Amino acid sequence: MNQPDINAVRKYLLSLQDSICNELELLDGGALFELDQWQRDGHGGGGGRTRVLSEGGVFEQGGVNFSEISGDDLPPSATASRPELAGRRFHAMGVSLVIHPRNPYVPTSHANVRFFIAEKDGEAPIWWFGGGYDLTPYYGFEEDAVHWHQTARDACQPFGDEVYPRFKQWCDDYFYLKHRDECRGVGGLFFDDLNEGGFDRCFAFLQAVGNSYIEAYAPIVKRRMNLPYGERERDFQLYRRGRYVEFNLVYDRGTLFGLQSGGRTESILMSLPPLVKWRYNWQPEPGSAEARLYTDFLPPRDWID
Repeated sequence: MNQPDINAVRKYLLSLQDSICNELELLDGGALFELDQWQRDGHGGGGGRTRVLSEGGVFEQGGVNFSEISGDDLPPSATASRPELAGRRFHAMGVSLVIHPRNPYVPTSHANVRFFIAEKDGEAPIWWFGGGYDLTPYYGFEEDAVHWHQTARDACQPFGDEVYPRFKQWCDDYFYLKHRDECRGVGGLFFDDLNEGGFDRCFAFLQAVGNSYIEAYAPIVKRRMNLPYGERERDFQLYRRGRYVEFNLVYDRGTLFGLQSGGRTESILMSLPPLVKWRYNWQPEPGSAEARLYTDFLPPRDWID
């Protein structure tokens, strides 16, 4: 089938949200996700279900959102690089998540999978998939980065040898803070405007990416969540969380799309960490574990070969 099946995408995304929340609750071992269902009024319709876990034993805060919205015009963030989409009606749905752990040795993780279709009377619809996931450690461990990227490559492999290197590079380029001249973390996968090979192939790839997120993240959480830490590590974690806030509010296309399309602000900004610090012109002590994050982990590199 090359015609988009919106119902199949919706069914998958809802099941993905459920399965990820269930796995994260098991990892946390205490806190549960609260469900907040919402409707979008005044901007073309739609709604979603936001699920947030707060003050858990392992996860300080985590949000896993499903949203489905429609409108008469795509916002500027969606048409800036594709002017042919301007003036088209749109229908968009996706699952987006950000997990902020309590232990500084456990990295923050982000994932997103989404589907768009833009229509105009008298013209064929334009549809595409996008998404990916990336890992943001505070203290780097090479085996964690290798596992994360190996899982990503395994998910991509059935779709061609060139897929993982292409989308890994795209992730490195996308999650980059230009004003800091540094990457947000150790990367992963990022893709957008995907419609090559027809709907079935693209949808299968989206599912491969979505299903591999927990496979990539859970073993890392289990390895690090019980490591002892002190005030120094916690302070550095809060400082580095500031980079996460800067990226999401300045560069992230998903955040901009949500705000520009009249999305639900609470659901969009649940990606921000509950606690964060900024300090003027702070620099890590040379040779320290904090300094090694900048020298050994943030610069893009081939983690597998």
